Amino acid sequence: MPKAVALYSGGLDSTLAILVMMKQGVDVTAITFLNHFGCDISDKSSCSKDPFAASVKFGFQVKLSHLSDKFLEIVKNPKYGHGKNMNPCIDCRVLMLKEAKGFMDITGADFIITGEVLGQRPMSQRKNCFPMIDKAAGVKGLVLRPLSAKFLPVTLPEEIGLINRDMLLNFTGRSRKPQMALALEYGLTEYPAPAGGCLLTEPIYSFKLKDLLTYNADPEYSDINLLRIGRHFRFSPECKIIVGRHDAENEAIKLLAGSEDYLLRAEGVGSPLVLLRGKTTDEALTVAASLCARYSDAKKLHEVDVAVLQGDKKYYMKTQPADNEMIELYRIEKKAALQPDGHAF
Repeated sequence: MPKAVALYSGGLDSTLAILVMMKQGVDVTAITFLNHFGCDISDKSSCSKDPFAASVKFGFQVKLSHLSDKFLEIVKNPKYGHGKNMNPCIDCRVLMLKEAKGFMDITGADFIITGEVLGQRPMSQRKNCFPMIDKAAGVKGLVLRPLSAKFLPVTLPEEIGLINRDMLLNFTGRSRKPQMALALEYGLTEYPAPAGGCLLTEPIYSFKLKDLLTYNADPEYSDINLLRIGRHFRFSPECKIIVGRHDAENEAIKLLAGSEDYLLRAEGVGSPLVLLRGKTTDEALTVAASLCARYSDAKKLHEVDVAVLQGDKKYYMKTQPADNEMIELYRIEKKAALQPDGHAF
C-alpha cells in the first residue's frame, strides 16, 4: 500500500486532497504545522469549526508539529519576501515541505500531499512557483497536489504507478464551488469557512506585528500572543500599553502578564484590564491610567481612581480619562502620511 504524508490545515482543500488519495488506497498520515500566527487549536472559539473533525470521521491520523522559532525567523527575514502584509507565503511553504520531507523519511512514506489549488493564492500557488518551491525544499517530484494535478507535471508517484493520474483533479482559480461539490460527494459536511486562517495576511494584525519587530527584534512569545488581543498603544520605543476590550481579553492579559509588568484597572466600575510593559516612567503610568479610565464605564467622569498592580505592590492613581488626541497620539495603527502642512497625502 502506498504511504503519503499530507500537509493538513483542517480546511476544505487539504481535507479533500487526503480523501482523493485515500480513495486510491493510499495510507495517509496528516501533519499539521502550528505557529503563533494561525488558528489557536487549544481555543475552540478562535477557529470557525473543529479543524480535525474530518480526521475522526474519515479515519486518518493527524500529527502536530510546532514550528515556533523556525517560523518566526522566516517572518522576520523571508528569503522570498512578504506578501501584501507580513505573510511570507513562499518561505512558509518551503519550510513546511522541508519538515514534511523529514517526517516522510522517518516514517517510510513514498510522497507528500498538499491541498494547494493552482491560482487560488496570488503569491505561492502559481504554476511557476510550485517547481521553485519544491526544489528549494528538496522535494522535487515528490509533492502531489491532487486537486490541480492535471494542470501540473507528472510526479514521481504517478510515474512509478503508485497513483492513477486519471483519478486526479483539475481544479483551478479562487472559486470554491468545485471543492464544495466534491465535499458533498464524499459526505464532508463540516469544514471551516475559507477565511485563510493566517493572521499574517490581516492588515491590522500585520501592522501591530511590524511595530513589535521594529522595536524588539527578539520578542518573547507572550509579546506575540498579546498581538491577538486588545487595543495596542506605543508609548515609547521601549514601552507598550495594551487595553482589554472585554472580559475574555482581560483574562488573557492577566495570564500573559509578567512579573515586571504593570496591570491597571478602574475599580468599582466596568473596566478594561490594562497592561503596561517595558521601560516604565511616571508619564507612561499616567498615560496607561488615563487610557484605562477612558475605556471604562467611568469615562464621563472628570477624575477616576485607577488601581495599579505590579507583583505584590498595589496603589491608586487619580487620573482624567484620555481624550481623542491622546488616543490618536499613541495608538498603534496605520495612519495616513502627512505633508509638511499637516494634511494627508
